[in-house]
Amino acid sequence: MNKQLTITDLEHMAYRLREDVIRMLEHAGSGHSAGPLGLAEIFATLYFDVMRYDPKNPEWDDRDYFFLSNGHCVPIQYAAMAEAGFFPKEELMTLRRLGSRLQGHPERTKLPGLENTSGPLGSGLSQASGVAYTLQYIDKQPHRFVYAVTGDGELDEGNIWEAAMFAGKNKLSQLIVFVDRNNIQIDGTTDHVMPLEDLHGKWESFGWHVQEIDGHNVESIRDAASMARAITNKPSVVIAHTIPGKGVDFMEYDYHWHGSPPNSEQAKEALHKLRTLDGKIKGEHE
Repeated sequence: MNKQLTITDLEHMAYRLREDVIRMLEHAGSGHSAGPLGLAEIFATLYFDVMRYDPKNPEWDDRDYFFLSNGHCVPIQYAAMAEAGFFPKEELMTLRRLGSRLQGHPERTKLPGLENTSGPLGSGLSQASGVAYTLQYIDKQPHRFVYAVTGDGELDEGNIWEAAMFAGKNKLSQLIVFVDRNNIQIDGTTDHVMPLEDLHGKWESFGWHVQEIDGHNVESIRDAASMARAITNKPSVVIAHTIPGKGVDFMEYDYHWHGSPPNSEQAKEALHKLRTLDGKIKGEHE
């Protein structure tokens, strides 16, 4: 079972996860930077405050489920899973290597603790909805929840809205989705590529309970998850407004970092910024 942390602990955890993401990507020489960095507070809060799981028994019958729909952001999930004890942290440095359990997109059969395989965007919400339906109507286990994370660029995919219709129609109240609203995708800003607003109204019209939060405020994330679990007549979506590349100023808001890793010099600078909160924390030799 996960060990709950204080708000300050969760904030510090988010930055440790960001550091691991930078190290992983620099070592791999490929991968996605902006999205994983922006999701750090959400993953820290879900893995160390919200979700029920047992890293020593990943198939525990009483666990919650987690589905990463935008699978290219999996480095932040690997970082959280390693910190939680699913596998040794040293294994993070095998990201994207041939034969590694830590592929560039999650492969469910490779690594215990992964609940889904996601490469093609748009499929994760359907997977999560199917499991939520099973928990609610077949297994009848109301104490278990299904959490999912999607990207906002991913909402261009029609499969997302098919799943949203299915979940709304079946009132899947055990399904809780976080939308990473960072306003970028691989080819530019979401407003330029495919405008999404009124995003709140769209989800609401599909029969979902909708919340909007600051995706870097761990207290807001925790409270949103608590509110979502209290909703008993519809699925819940949390639109989490985030900064892509959060914590590394030369990556923030820049869509070019969507699918690019840092080189060695950029990684060194990024790690310094993360460790010092961009110079706000002074070391003894600074």
